[in-house]
Amino acid sequence: MSVSVQLSGLPATRAFHTLIPILLFCAQNEPSTSLNKRNQRKLLLIAMSALTSISQGGNSVLLNQTLVTEFLLLGVTDIQELNPVLFAIFLTMYFVNVAGNGAILMIVILDSRLHSPMYFFLGNLACLDICYSTVTVPKMLVNFLSTSKAISFLGCITQLHFFHFLGSTEALLLTVMAFDRFMAICKPLHYSVIMNRQVCIQMAVTIWAIPFLHALLHSIMTSHLSFCGSNHIHHFFCDVKPLLELACGNTELNRWLLNTLTGTIAIGLFFLTFLSYFYIITYLFLKTRSCSMLHKALSTCASHFMVVIIFYAPVLFIYISPASGSSLEEDRIIAVMYTVVTPALNPLIYTLRNKEVRGAFNRKIRTQL
Repeated sequence: MSVSVQLSGLPATRAFHTLIPILLFCAQNEPSTSLNKRNQRKLLLIAMSALTSISQGGNSVLLNQTLVTEFLLLGVTDIQELNPVLFAIFLTMYFVNVAGNGAILMIVILDSRLHSPMYFFLGNLACLDICYSTVTVPKMLVNFLSTSKAISFLGCITQLHFFHFLGSTEALLLTVMAFDRFMAICKPLHYSVIMNRQVCIQMAVTIWAIPFLHALLHSIMTSHLSFCGSNHIHHFFCDVKPLLELACGNTELNRWLLNTLTGTIAIGLFFLTFLSYFYIITYLFLKTRSCSMLHKALSTCASHFMVVIIFYAPVLFIYISPASGSSLEEDRIIAVMYTVVTPALNPLIYTLRNKEVRGAFNRKIRTQL
């Protein structure tokens, strides 16, 4: 939805006298059925903008101001016949995500044998994956079956903020989990001292706080852009890249923040995660003499490393590649991977490959029977 007012070729004095009554009407009258509060506020903003242009423009004013109040999410595909099928597939994956991660979170909380730093962070990851998918998937499922695909401007910016907030949190959490495995395997004598309960809680607070501020930067910068013309977003959720395509004016700073800052953070965290596993593998092969211990350590790390790979592969591709390097269809497919598929795979990977999680899950089931 957009509201437009055009005043062209009017002398400044005449335009001024035309707009003054608008301002007085908006200031003195209560909203009515013919002019509700929302539209009255838009009219007021337009009039104030016009007066500013008049004061700066001398003898004439040319105003063609469009205020975008909502966007239309075009979805995963343009083929409408596929929507019911995609709805069933994504609903199933979302259910697997919520049920699987919810079960892991419950087991980590209730089973005292899993009250260790490794499973403390695993519980954070399970909670994070549920929230991460919930930011985008429910709205996408509604749009599959609805003819109205609109999302308000505030709702769009909010979705953008929490998407980047939770995505950055997961990247940082995976790095901390890799560091935890490095300390447990390579520094076992110092592990309990360094990774004590207080340190783990402080790490968790940091993991959630820093990405919130990073996402706030993106949401504020994007919300201050001017949007004109089309309000159709060629995506199934609000992200910075699609919104920049609709923005008017200079977006170089926004693109720099997205490609350079976010890209540098993603590459840096991936490098630290990879470095931790490099040291772990090197240490195991050089120091470990027991094959059973080597197998156990590698098995524990393998689950986490698989999660790291399936998380970073699509993220690095879509945010590090140039804006013109990938099509809109490719961006949407890759986005499905890290918003729908990856969170659903994480509980399966940890449950199937982690003996302690499977054991705790079986014990919980037996106590309920």
